[in-house]
Amino acid sequence: MTRKHPQATDEVAAWYKIARQARWRNLADVRRDFPQADQIGRVVVFNILHNQLRLITFEAFRAQRIFAKALLTHKEYDRKEWMKWS
Repeated sequence: MTRKHPQATDEVAAWYKIARQARWRNLADVRRDFPQADQIGRVVVFNILHNQLRLITFEAFRAQRIFAKALLTHKEYDRKEWMKWS
């Protein structure tokens, strides 16, 4: 995922460390750790690199699972192809 955006490696790793230990049950829980996160259907979008990139994740709150689906630029995000996961 960060192969395409190597400048995001450290921030994505920091996000992963927090997300891995989190016990999120809903968006309010997510926003305690990441206030700018947005939920669209079952997809949660995180801002990476001061909003230069968007991390698209699929949330399974009940199962306590999170799946990182894509790391997109704004141009890629605006194409809305990621919405197939929501």
